[in-house]
Amino acid sequence: MPQWSASAETNTPANAFKRLPFVAILAAYFVIAIIYSIVTPSFEASDELWHYPFVKRLADGQGLPVQRADQIGPWRQEGSQPPLYYALGALFTWPVDTSDMDSVRWLNPHADIGVPKADRNANMVVHPLDEFPYTGTLLAVHIVRWFSVILGGITVLAAYLLARQIFADELLALTTAAVTAFNAMFLFITSSVNNDALLISLSALALWLMVRFIAGRPSALQWFGLGIILGLACLTKTSALALTPLAALTAAVIAVRYHSWDDFIYAGFALLLPVLLISGWWYWRNWQLYHDPLGLNAFVAIVGPRYPVPTLRQLMGEWKGFVMSYWGFFGGVNVPAPGWYYWAMSLLALFGFAGAPLYLWRQYKQKAFTGRRWWQLALTVIFPIVVFIALIRWTLMTIASQGRLMFPAITLISLWIAMGWVGLFRSRLRLVVPVSACSFMAITAVIMPFTVIKPAYALPTTVDVSQMSPQNELNVNYGDQIRLVGYDLAPSELAPGEPVAVTLYWQALAPIADDYTAFVHVLTQDDLIVGQRDRYPGQGNYPTSLWQPGEAFSDTVIIPTDTTMLTPNSLRVETGFYKLSDGSRLPITESASETLSDAAVFGFIDVPIRQTGGIPNPMYVDFGGQIALVGYELDHTSARPGEAVHLTLYWQAQTDIHKDYAVFTHILGREERMLAQKDGWPQGGLAPTSTWKKSQLIKDSYELVVASDAAPEVAEVEIGLYDAEVKRLPILGEGGYVQGTRLVLGKFRILSPEAN
Repeated sequence: MPQWSASAETNTPANAFKRLPFVAILAAYFVIAIIYSIVTPSFEASDELWHYPFVKRLADGQGLPVQRADQIGPWRQEGSQPPLYYALGALFTWPVDTSDMDSVRWLNPHADIGVPKADRNANMVVHPLDEFPYTGTLLAVHIVRWFSVILGGITVLAAYLLARQIFADELLALTTAAVTAFNAMFLFITSSVNNDALLISLSALALWLMVRFIAGRPSALQWFGLGIILGLACLTKTSALALTPLAALTAAVIAVRYHSWDDFIYAGFALLLPVLLISGWWYWRNWQLYHDPLGLNAFVAIVGPRYPVPTLRQLMGEWKGFVMSYWGFFGGVNVPAPGWYYWAMSLLALFGFAGAPLYLWRQYKQKAFTGRRWWQLALTVIFPIVVFIALIRWTLMTIASQGRLMFPAITLISLWIAMGWVGLFRSRLRLVVPVSACSFMAITAVIMPFTVIKPAYALPTTVDVSQMSPQNELNVNYGDQIRLVGYDLAPSELAPGEPVAVTLYWQALAPIADDYTAFVHVLTQDDLIVGQRDRYPGQGNYPTSLWQPGEAFSDTVIIPTDTTMLTPNSLRVETGFYKLSDGSRLPITESASETLSDAAVFGFIDVPIRQTGGIPNPMYVDFGGQIALVGYELDHTSARPGEAVHLTLYWQAQTDIHKDYAVFTHILGREERMLAQKDGWPQGGLAPTSTWKKSQLIKDSYELVVASDAAPEVAEVEIGLYDAEVKRLPILGEGGYVQGTRLVLGKFRILSPEAN
């Protein structure tokens, strides 16, 4: 019979009373999670846009999708995921009529997914009406969301049981449960349609059972139960495979403790059999279809491989976003929480991790440590490390550096944070830190849906046109359907890279059948675009087909400008509408101001000359942490076929360089046609990069001759560096984030041969 050393207690009224704080934590989790599920619009949770169509496909009896990069279904890459969560979601929703999915899942083609913007446009889907009461597809989505909420509650329970199993410390167990339950990102994910909710709960149960098994000598039947959980997890997500070697290690530890390798063999069979029976068929199917048991090649083919592949050091540049998405990065990773929240949670977490050794030391001094407890603690460290390493590998394959992908180990991470909070003080003060920190987490978790998530998807406030008072009147009519009443523009002067904020005042003149995309361009004096923002009006939330005749509203657009803009310059703004399907613009039919045939042009913004230390157009663009572009000159931004353009680059070595890199300078036309090119070592070979020393400044000039057969068009000037193997140096952004392998200095106009 198993010999448990766990802190099992009889179910007396006194012990039941002790459970009330946990029941309160669990109840609070359910209430807050339901709030998240209601406030977050449908399809606006992480990847829900693609998770739910997989559920619907199975509910409609269409079977598992076969993934092909040339035939991408509405489930996109999620069709490569193991199907258990989606099958359960289909089981719960098959009676619901979801024939309205295509109309409800009204995609925003311009959504800034993964990129927070100051002027929103975060909505991946258009939400014209209040969703409640739920019917059709919306009802099905929320049923599956509530299923996820229940799974999240199981995770909170497992966190509590795991902490009590290791330390038999009620305060620690409660704190671990609360740190898990009140993590805003955990609440967000477990209140959405996402297979992570099932993976997290199964992982939490498996980890609890493992530490429980180490405390005793489980039977073959108990190992078989763990195997069932592992099999279900492996049929939920391939990352669950990381649990299987941990289970094997648990079996080995128990076998060594009891000097019985028979136990290890029995455990191995009891674990392996249900894993193979439950999930083995899925991995065999992947091998048959994709010649990859994990199916990762099909997944990456759809979502896109990462290029260039960053080094581990460069990958650290994504740490900030990684941390943000562990604590709360909502929407399509484009609705961030306030900055203070990330600082607060990061400091609390660091405080917990730093204080955990103090808690362990006190446990050790109280002779509370035994051999089995060391092994239990080892599991709590090994699994998060394994998950993190697997995440790094995955992030090198495709962009996926999100902290929420650590949630299969969330109960263990929460445990170590809780140890630090609980271990700081003794006696009565022992409650101060954990209660205060957990209360802070709960309060912030409650307010996030109302102060962060809901405002991101708010429709604009419509008014009568007489109530609007723009700083500058225009009265431009587009197709006798839309009137641009006026605008506000700021600032009147800016530096390259600074945004242009413009507020446009629109009025609907007639019913509009089509959904037009509004464009706002910032133009140079040569009519070259140095800033652009294309999206639906109403900050992405209010397509033109929803406008009612006579209603009016203001729409603020924030347009980023090129950091590489030539100075001095004079900028203006143009705005208009076009159909995304064919690019045709809505013509201007009436105007009381300067216009083009299809765009209103207005405003004036001055860009003063910039020069630092004799270097024109100063900037800092990091190429591979070795070389920086610190400035440039371009004598013309337009040329006829056969004419030459002179480009001067100012490089600075960031370190002593021991390798030779060639510089490429191109003018690229449509479909990347090469209209002018000059590649070579710096200064025509007189200053090879292998001779550069740290901080050395190099002035490097090139003559680009436009092809004689070049047709009139707007092209791009691009530069970069590559080695002898034609491997380009990556451009690194803030913190070392890899941004690409070429730098576009700006637009360039190819004139007709007859132009003056």
